[in-house]
Amino acid sequence: MTKILSTALASLALSASFFGLAASARASDAATCQTVKMSDIGWTDVTATTALTGAMLDAMGYKSDIKLLEVPVTFASMKTKDIDVFLGNWMPSMEADIKDYAADGSVEVVGANLPTGAFYTLAVPEYTWDKGLKDFKDIAKFKDSLKAKFIGIESGNDGNRHILDMIKDPKFNLAGFELIESSEAGMLSEVAKDYQNKEDVVFLGWAPHPMNNTFKMKYLTGGDDLFGPNMGAAVVNSTVRKGYMAECPNVGKLVKQLKFEVGMENEMMDQILNKSVDAKVAAIAYVKAHPDLLKPWLDGVTTFDGKGPALDAVKAVFMK
Repeated sequence: MTKILSTALASLALSASFFGLAASARASDAATCQTVKMSDIGWTDVTATTALTGAMLDAMGYKSDIKLLEVPVTFASMKTKDIDVFLGNWMPSMEADIKDYAADGSVEVVGANLPTGAFYTLAVPEYTWDKGLKDFKDIAKFKDSLKAKFIGIESGNDGNRHILDMIKDPKFNLAGFELIESSEAGMLSEVAKDYQNKEDVVFLGWAPHPMNNTFKMKYLTGGDDLFGPNMGAAVVNSTVRKGYMAECPNVGKLVKQLKFEVGMENEMMDQILNKSVDAKVAAIAYVKAHPDLLKPWLDGVTTFDGKGPALDAVKAVFMK
């Protein structure tokens, strides 16, 4: 009798275990979660990480819908639920952009996807720094050689806004200066031209970015009140629209587990910027060369249809 009871209990435990595994494999996201709307603000680091995440989602049976939007439009679109996920919340530089949305709860910060190694502030070529332009307070002295201009990126960008605030602030003595707004690629093209001709130029610089290898450049001190302490030391956060983590927990788990490194992003960005490789192709190639990255990102995440682990589905696409 005891033996029969033990056998029955073991069988019951095995069945419970089986059904528990089956339940965990089922997709936890509703049909409305299948299309994942993401924002790419046109910064190559964000383009790379967004393309990578979108490629993983596609391999998992989701449909990534990536829109190219400016930073203010991104957060406004998250409030109206037109964007679900944004992986490029640079802090503290975007503090003013996200502040109201974080306060009313329409945008939720999931966590840092690039917790260390990032920074964002004004930069100059090394030869300009050697002449004495080493701090924000030195900029006014170089008005003539700088042609009274800053080279920025896209309109509405937080870095551009900091420059415009500087121009208005009497303590910097920048009356007569102007900001030249462009795309990231446009800014880099202008800097490359000035750099080639050994002309002085001040521009927005950040890491991760291949510009740090392309140019011999230096970052200016004195901008902590604008770009943040330690020469704009930054953390890049993953953010989602209000309620997304509860509505779409399977995608939410992936987003929460995404962690990148400066070296990784630099390599993908170099392929995109300097070798004209498509962002998705560059991202998949990097992961194919570093397959161990996938496991921590996809731990406990399923395919959309719930038929198996996301890790297996992504490997089947990325490693072929």
